[in-house]
Amino acid sequence: MPIQLSACAFLPFPPRSWRSCPSRFAAWLLAAVLIVAAASARAQPDGALVIDIDAPAELRALLRQHVDVAAGGATLQDEGERLRVTRQARKQITELLATEGYFTPEIEVVAEGAGKRLKVSVLPGRRAEVRSLDIEFTGDIAQASPERLARVEALRRGWSLPAGRPFRQQAWDAAKQDVLRQLLAEDYPAAAIADSRAEVDPEGATVALRVVYDSGPPFTLGRLEVSGLDKFSADLVERHYTIRPGERYSQERLLQLQSALQNTPYFSSVVVDIDNDPAHAAEVPVRVHVREARTKRMGVGAGYSSNTGAHVELTFRHTNLLDRAWNLMSGVRLDQKRQFGYADIHLPPTEKDYRDSVGVLAESTDIEGLSTRRVAAGAVRARTRGRSETRLSLNLQREQTDAEGGTSATSTALTLNYSWTYRDVDNLLDPRHGYVLNLQAGGAAKALLSDQTFARFYGRYQHYLPVGELDAVVLRAELGYTAAGSLDGIPQDSVFRTGGAQSVRGYSYQSLGVPDGNAVVGGRKLAVGSMEYVHWFDRQWGGALFYDAGNAWDTSDQTRLFSGYGLGARWRSPAGPLALDVAYGQGDQQVRVHFSVAIAF
Repeated sequence: MPIQLSACAFLPFPPRSWRSCPSRFAAWLLAAVLIVAAASARAQPDGALVIDIDAPAELRALLRQHVDVAAGGATLQDEGERLRVTRQARKQITELLATEGYFTPEIEVVAEGAGKRLKVSVLPGRRAEVRSLDIEFTGDIAQASPERLARVEALRRGWSLPAGRPFRQQAWDAAKQDVLRQLLAEDYPAAAIADSRAEVDPEGATVALRVVYDSGPPFTLGRLEVSGLDKFSADLVERHYTIRPGERYSQERLLQLQSALQNTPYFSSVVVDIDNDPAHAAEVPVRVHVREARTKRMGVGAGYSSNTGAHVELTFRHTNLLDRAWNLMSGVRLDQKRQFGYADIHLPPTEKDYRDSVGVLAESTDIEGLSTRRVAAGAVRARTRGRSETRLSLNLQREQTDAEGGTSATSTALTLNYSWTYRDVDNLLDPRHGYVLNLQAGGAAKALLSDQTFARFYGRYQHYLPVGELDAVVLRAELGYTAAGSLDGIPQDSVFRTGGAQSVRGYSYQSLGVPDGNAVVGGRKLAVGSMEYVHWFDRQWGGALFYDAGNAWDTSDQTRLFSGYGLGARWRSPAGPLALDVAYGQGDQQVRVHFSVAIAF
């Protein structure tokens, strides 16, 4: 008999009247029956059993998670099937308890409820302890030299499952692998566990441990071998290769090379390894396999800052400009208070790891009644060595300013600036311990394309003090001074304004400075201090209490510190902790909201 369905049966929602669409009702009813039947089949598969486990609390979760037995028939009323299932359950439980150090358990398994339920009772007995430990080393590390003997002794002292500790299989495996990792990390990439035994005395509830490590020969590193390149030359990788032929093998050195290459814009993936064949341990080649990233990328973004308002941004990046591995970074960004466009060309790093760049910028701002328009061109040489970062820049700019109800000015300056930053923190994105220090010095001279001779000095220090397991106290200080006869002819980025997020909260962005009509302009002196306590409720969400004080001024009669204090929320995002702060500015008696990324500068 043919089946006929009207079009309403395929409507994505029920009609108002089932009577007006009976085929629709039939389709929905059939679907409901099939869904219920499928769910029931998943929840109650043939042969599934309900297992009740009575065991000490510390073992109950383990057994409930891993004991998994199934009946071959609908019930366990058949004696043979019941015997098979109870034996299977007993075997699984015995093996699971052994991994936790219980080797003499009493286990009772009973089939109940017409053969659909297993009742399991477990008395684990006495937990075994490590009675003795024998760690033996063979290979090169076993030679009787002072350096090797000291290293072997340190490995034995660091063993994480000593005699007297409760035995657990997981702890035993972790202890063995920890020593092996230390051997693999330095000198011995071919190291292996030659033998390991855990001899159990069930009656005495003890375990005797023995493990033998074969270090193999010591490796040294040799020449560089690069593969995977198409658009770029091997020279781009060789610039990052600082390993000297004959240098002792170090896994950390290989990871540093891999990280340095991965952080460049040229590669989407980087793998650095060696051939750990013990027969070829002397000056083994370091193999680098790369996958090149796309050379051209365009991006569009939008966002909001409590300092400069909402913004949209368009960026373009070309990592192989003129086929010379020059990295062009350009973009246009339109904020409510600031608009700018830029184009920077970053050259590949030199053999001494200097990173050079040149660029141009056009910018327009309207902040606190001060309209600024400037164009600039400059060159930068930067270098990072460990925790220290240096930056030397030469910048030529022309600036026009117009203070609302105040003065208008035009200035030209060729400034040379030097910046040094030192970071000693436990986590660059989310520090709890350590400090960051930045010092800057620069200036310009009338004799060198500048309208004013001046020297600018600036310092910023941020200190992190851990409190308890998660919390931290954050202390911050800023000082700035521009030495000049007057403010005339000095660009605004060479003097100081403050206020806003990551500055003095409770005040508008750059609202603290020198009054000029209805506007605020920069002053030659700056002082800012901040104290903040951050409490984390869990690993992701936290709150903060803070007090900020500071100001920028030009003459002694303007010296006054403005205070702001309040509280905020913190959320750990992939980019670092996001901060949402509500602050009260005591100077103008207003409450303001600030949003920022709370990372070390």
